Amino acid sequence: MLRHAVATLAYRSAKVLRDPPAGVDHFRAASTTRSAVQILAHMADLLEWTRHQSDRETEWHTSEIQSWQFELARFWAAMKALDDRLAAPVPLAAAPESIFQGPIADALTHVGQLATLRRLAGSGVRAENYFRAHIVPGRVGMDQAPPKYEFD
Repeated sequence: MLRHAVATLAYRSAKVLRDPPAGVDHFRAASTTRSAVQILAHMADLLEWTRHQSDRETEWHTSEIQSWQFELARFWAAMKALDDRLAAPVPLAAAPESIFQGPIADALTHVGQLATLRRLAGSGVRAENYFRAHIVPGRVGMDQAPPKYEFD
């Protein structure tokens, strides 16, 4: 179930991160909020930390923000590394429920923030019936199944 949650995060992230409008990386909802690239970098930090938590390494690391393309690549690499760790036969050092309720749920919230920033920047993504989406554990990159049912 945890790998399915990660695949769901990947599916929803791919939809929001695909073909972003120019300038969205530094777009903010307000002067006191994170920019889109800061949110993306934080999501990569979350996924890296989750993988480490799975092996009893609990130290949090906040990365220095790089370019949108760099953070995008780091995010997808962290997603793959986490999924690989969850698929490994080695028992997790953290409870699956804790992994879901903490960093995975947090990352899903940040996907919503990115979707909102895109919409505010004039390039929203279409709503979708995610219940019908073809989400597969292990498919954790930008290459996702096309939406089955989108709407406005």
